[in-house]
Amino acid sequence: MTMKKLLTLAFVCSQLVLLPAQTRIDLWPVNYLPNSRHLALEDSVANERAYRVARPRLYHFAPAEKKDSSAAVIIIPGGGYARLAYEVSGNMLAQWFAGQGIHGFVLWHRLPDSPDLIRRDIAPLQDVQRAVKLIRNHAAEWGIDPHKVGVMGCSAGGHLASTAGTHDEDVSRITDAMDKIPFRPDFMILVSPVISMDAAITHRGSRDNLLGKNAPEELLRAYSNDMRVDGQTPPAILIHADNDPAVSPLNSIRFYTAMKEHRRPASLHIFPQGGHNISLEAQPGTTQAWSELTLGWLREMGFLK
Repeated sequence: MTMKKLLTLAFVCSQLVLLPAQTRIDLWPVNYLPNSRHLALEDSVANERAYRVARPRLYHFAPAEKKDSSAAVIIIPGGGYARLAYEVSGNMLAQWFAGQGIHGFVLWHRLPDSPDLIRRDIAPLQDVQRAVKLIRNHAAEWGIDPHKVGVMGCSAGGHLASTAGTHDEDVSRITDAMDKIPFRPDFMILVSPVISMDAAITHRGSRDNLLGKNAPEELLRAYSNDMRVDGQTPPAILIHADNDPAVSPLNSIRFYTAMKEHRRPASLHIFPQGGHNISLEAQPGTTQAWSELTLGWLREMGFLK
């Protein structure tokens, strides 16, 4: 094992200590899935990545009772809307948050290329909106404050997290008891996020996978989330690396600028290094501080005791 791998393993172990158990929670009723052709599909999973999600779900990593802060965060893995890197940008983060007293929920949402979908672009948003509602619906049971339910996403997961925070249409309604529960999250943690569909700065793979290769201008604008910020957009912290070769930090800058134009609380951190690999694995230079900065921001914003 190389020295780099040893250092990474030591860091991750020091952050996790005792790993909390995870509980699977399906998002939709057993015999119902919206925006579906009802094909008989199965998950496709390989090398810690999900390439197809048949039944959208959450994995709940609960904190120890004595550390419970009553806050919760839905973690949306990255993967360019083609896959979900559920380990490095999902489970590891949820375990770490649980160790800090925060309920971590890893979202396995449907991917836009699924042959089961009637409309590709809204499926991921349907699933994250439903996840927000479901957690609030069970807040008392799980010891969660329904006003402290946030979202976190890395890369394309950051795009979906910012979509959840900026889109005001409820596409998750299925005429059940959860229709009346608010679907916007209370805060957003956006790490190396895809924000804009503008060809000059977007991540082309994420854009094409979500909207199709020849998406009309109207759809491109609808999913350029810097254009969707308004006076109700929840607070956000944005983390990016200046040397990110995949997703330009201009995405984060545009979103931060839009937040300021609408006088919404936001914090922006662009580190010199980190590339497109900001995670709980060992980070170069000052990028190592991103996770503690995020915790500090949550405290300053009143989401942590």
